[in-house]
Amino acid sequence: MTFRIGIVGIGSVADTHARGIEEIATAELVAGSCRTRSKGEAFATKYGCTWYGDYEAMFAEADLDVALVCTPSGNHLEPATAASEYGVHVLCEKPLEITTERIDEMITTCEHAGVRLGGIFQNRYLPAARTVHEAAVSGRFGDLAAVSVSVPWWRPDEYYEDAWQGTRALDGGGALINQSIHGVDMAQWLAGAALDVGPEENPVAEVFAYTDTLAHDGPEIEVEDTAVLSLRYQDGTLGQVLATTSMYPGLEKRIQIGGRDGSAEIVADERGEWQFRHDRGNATEIPASSPPADDRSEYGRNVETFLDAVESDEPYELDGYEARKAVAIVRAAYESAEVGRPIVPN
Repeated sequence: MTFRIGIVGIGSVADTHARGIEEIATAELVAGSCRTRSKGEAFATKYGCTWYGDYEAMFAEADLDVALVCTPSGNHLEPATAASEYGVHVLCEKPLEITTERIDEMITTCEHAGVRLGGIFQNRYLPAARTVHEAAVSGRFGDLAAVSVSVPWWRPDEYYEDAWQGTRALDGGGALINQSIHGVDMAQWLAGAALDVGPEENPVAEVFAYTDTLAHDGPEIEVEDTAVLSLRYQDGTLGQVLATTSMYPGLEKRIQIGGRDGSAEIVADERGEWQFRHDRGNATEIPASSPPADDRSEYGRNVETFLDAVESDEPYELDGYEARKAVAIVRAAYESAEVGRPIVPN
């Protein structure tokens, strides 16, 4: 079948998703909604779809199969709820929502309506990430010792001015829940593969965190620009997360996983190296695993995987419960920073 897709919220990421949808043979972008006429009409002209001034009208008139929610993070629940009431499946940008309570409401609402709920964590679909994940599943790292992420990025003051980013109400936090949520998800996903935890069990057992605003002044930012987390995973493996928008001019993101039998590092999501005690060919550069047959982006692959799960009625690897895990870790970190003790994600 061909899935009719509508995008809720026509911001910068909507363009990325629109291009990704164009790569999918079984998908058609038929509509987009936003409140600004000029922006909406320009988007509709560019991608050959229909603009609606609000998502309720789009759900009522566009005969959609899937709603791709790209609104500010703290405004995902409402369009997801509306979509489910029209029998429309929901695929939602990261983070799924800014609190676990709002995510749980999304999950319950979609389940009661009989529609699928999924999340966008497109970095999982990069070849280097898939390769390291496969190595973790197969046990090549042995008993894990550490799974850590560093996101030492920079955002200028202007990034936060007159924007929803950096606000508690719509961003839910700062550098950790926005820029570094992909890294948090990668850490729990890779650790979970090695630990073989249950589908609804968080691989992270405990979080201790410090957060602060260290490089941005003024009312334009209400939240942290720097966070440091210590993690203890379910089997005792340790880890760290560095999440910043405070390190000018910004350094490369790094993901590290290792244990008794080997270690791997992914740099800037694209390249990396690994080495194992029991070598298989002495290669240190991470090969591209399961390369796509065409030039589809990781966004396109993320969306297509969701559509395939809907059509086949099979489980989707980034369903609401899975996409919830990263937010649970982040909320535990924020609570830990406030009370000064370790917190269990829940």
